This record gives sequence, structure tokens and C-alpha cells, in this order.
Amino acid sequence: MKILAIQNLRKAYPGFLLNDVSFDVEEGCIMGFIGRNGAGKTTTIKCILNLAHADGGSVLFEGRDLWANETVCKKEIGLVLGEFDYYKRKKLRVIADVTKRFYPDWDEALYQELLKRFSLDPEKKVSELSQGMRVKFALALALSHRAKLLILDEPTSGLDPVSRDELLEIFRTIIEDGRHSILFSTHIISDLEKCADYITYIKGGKILCSTDVETFKDAYRLVSGEAEQLAEYRDRLVGCRAHAFGFTGLMRREDAEAAEDLKIAPADMESIMIYTEKEDGHESVAF
Repeated sequence: MKILAIQNLRKAYPGFLLNDVSFDVEEGCIMGFIGRNGAGKTTTIKCILNLAHADGGSVLFEGRDLWANETVCKKEIGLVLGEFDYYKRKKLRVIADVTKRFYPDWDEALYQELLKRFSLDPEKKVSELSQGMRVKFALALALSHRAKLLILDEPTSGLDPVSRDELLEIFRTIIEDGRHSILFSTHIISDLEKCADYITYIKGGKILCSTDVETFKDAYRLVSGEAEQLAEYRDRLVGCRAHAFGFTGLMRREDAEAAEDLKIAPADMESIMIYTEKEDGHESVAF
């Protein structure tokens, strides 16, 4: 079942166009939303939630028009925009007391349970928390009003590897019941390798693909060859790096399978993104 359906979302800014963005988020899954900085990830999320007014398109939440039913729908959506960076001088207890007034389904017992699970002291001020603890606090607030969908924009950016891994484990636990979903925007591809079920890739305001992780990775292969082979295969390479001993690059699977004289290896998500993002499709590295 689709918990979120985005169709032909469009938003124009001077020098940037979010162009007919369409993808779905399935119930009980983590959707990784990837793209380099400035690709349109945050703009898409803001348009979905009507924090920025879209110039066109539609957003359905559980089959309902989210924009037309904004108040009702947002009660079932939790939002974490990176690090929790508000009301730094306020205690967590005070912020939670204010937040719960906006949510009739606030579950105080669940909130207290999450405070213990995340080792959060309600008497501490936001300014006294580490980056990782601030993200955990934002998650505790989002989960305590029984949000069915969590929308997370770069929640692990700036965190150390241990804190990131801890949060990813929390994300996996959240969706275990099959009733919660996560739309997880990030440029830290290694995080998605660990937890995402699906990938939506945006580049320059356009969706390049939206599919499950394995299909995404299986569509490409890493290849390497001798310098004299580069001219023969250049047009079939998504991107490449030439070096003193030859070249390495990325090919679509069907092209790689036909190139029997090249060395071929499986592609990881980070390599796919790196080679795809090269502006001219190719790069020469001098040593």
C-alpha cells in the first residue's frame, strides 16, 4: 500500500527548477532519497509538506490530498529537518509539553519510553545535547504522536559513524511493525546501503529513477580496462576515470556484459552516484 504518492511536483526558483517529480513511498518501508547537495531533495520535501508552495503537481497521503487535508494529515507525519536546532535554552521537558498540545494522539507513555531508550534527560537543555542526541530528541517527538510516516532530511549529516549506525538501527526498528514508513533524504550513501528498501535518485531537479535498492545496483557494473580500450568503450560508459594504467568506470549492466575484454565487478550505490554526477560523463585524473 502506498502511504505517500507524489505526482508531477513542480517548483520554479530563479536558476532552479523542480521538474515533474514523481515517486511513491510504500507502507512499512524505508525510501532513501538521494542526490548531491542542491539537487532538489529539501525543496521536494518542503513542497510535499506545503512548507514551500508548489507550482504544480499533487501529493496524496494514504489516498487523501495532503494539501487539502493538511491539518489532519500532518498529525500522522513526523518531520526531522536535520539536527534539532530550536529553543536551545529550553529544557526538553518544556519543549515536549508545548509540542504535545498540538497532537490529540500524543502518547505520553511512549514518549517516556523513548526518552529512556534514547538516554535523554528531560531536564537538560537543547544546548547541552550532542548532535546525535538532538536528532534522537526530534525522533522522540515525532514518534510520540504516533506518526505513520517519518520524513527525515539529512538526519545523520555531521554525526560520527557510531552515532549514525545507532540511528540507522532505530530506523530499522521503527518500520518492523509494517505500519510505519520513512522517507530518508541523505547524501551519505553508505547509510542507505545499511537500511533502505527503495531508492529515489534526483539530479538537477529531475528524478532519474525510483526503484528497490537491489534493482538500482543491479542495473550497473563497475568496469576497468587498458588505456587503449578507452576510445572503444567511451560512448558506453556512464562515467569514467582515466589513469596511468588505463581506466575505471561505470556501465549499464547490458553494456558491461557485452564487453567481455573488460574487468567487471558489481556496483555499489556510492560508485553509481559518483560516476552519474560527472557533468560531462567522463573525468580524466592526472598523476
